[in-house]
Amino acid sequence: MSKVVNEDYPKTNKPMSDNQLKKIAEAQYKAEQSSKSDEARDFPTEIVELPSKGKFYPEGHALSNGKIEMKYMTAKEEDILTNQSFIKNGVVLDKLFKSLIVTPVDYNDLLLGDKNAIMIAARVLGYGKDYPITVLDDDGNKQEEVVDLTKIEDKEFDWDRFEGKDPFTFELPVSKRMVTVRHTTHGIQRKIDAEIKGLAKFKKDPADLTTRLKHTIVAVDGDDSSGTIRKFVDSELLAIDSRALRKFIDEITPDVDLTIQCLSEETGDPFRSTINVGLDFFWPDIKI
Repeated sequence: MSKVVNEDYPKTNKPMSDNQLKKIAEAQYKAEQSSKSDEARDFPTEIVELPSKGKFYPEGHALSNGKIEMKYMTAKEEDILTNQSFIKNGVVLDKLFKSLIVTPVDYNDLLLGDKNAIMIAARVLGYGKDYPITVLDDDGNKQEEVVDLTKIEDKEFDWDRFEGKDPFTFELPVSKRMVTVRHTTHGIQRKIDAEIKGLAKFKKDPADLTTRLKHTIVAVDGDDSSGTIRKFVDSELLAIDSRALRKFIDEITPDVDLTIQCLSEETGDPFRSTINVGLDFFWPDIKI
């Protein structure tokens, strides 16, 4: 005779739906990760504030509080940085960030702006806050600057206008079409990169701009079919509307501000320069 374990458990012979199975799997995953996070840690960590403030992650998501926990870089991470296979395949930084992130999170969920903040934090936790760069003033004169990476701020963002509205609908200024767009995550960026790489493999125009829009737009005039979106981007989207849409996408995207204020050593005039993140951002003392 079978034993009743829980009288409150719904008695049904109906198979569970995909959504129910997904919820059960998510609950089990969260429980496992919670258990792991409760284990004693023997390494120091830091809490990193995310540019998105967690506003554009689903309720209950591990990053919805706007913070992520990261550990300091060790010799293990330097092994990752010098792995020639990772470097050749262009995945070395993602491997590094995954190794440093302590918060249990699906890496594909990371918004690109938040990933940039993680990149800055990883550099600070690995090699310190000072990052030497070469900049050009407005007259083209070169000079050396040392950037304090802990002073980098988030770009200006109108939270009153955009808080908690993902995806976003935008009316194109000329055609008056209504276009719905979403934030780009690491997972979406991977799909964009794969499509561009596939086009290049077949010697086709990689069309970076339109490929990105095809993955960022989720509906046109309420129609969310892939065919409609791709046809719209390829043959119906006016250049002037495309520019306005890309500006809107930039406005709704929280990110770090990688520009710095400098003073020309030649003229004494102030100028702004962009921090170009190259290989030496993570390899300051070795040649790759």
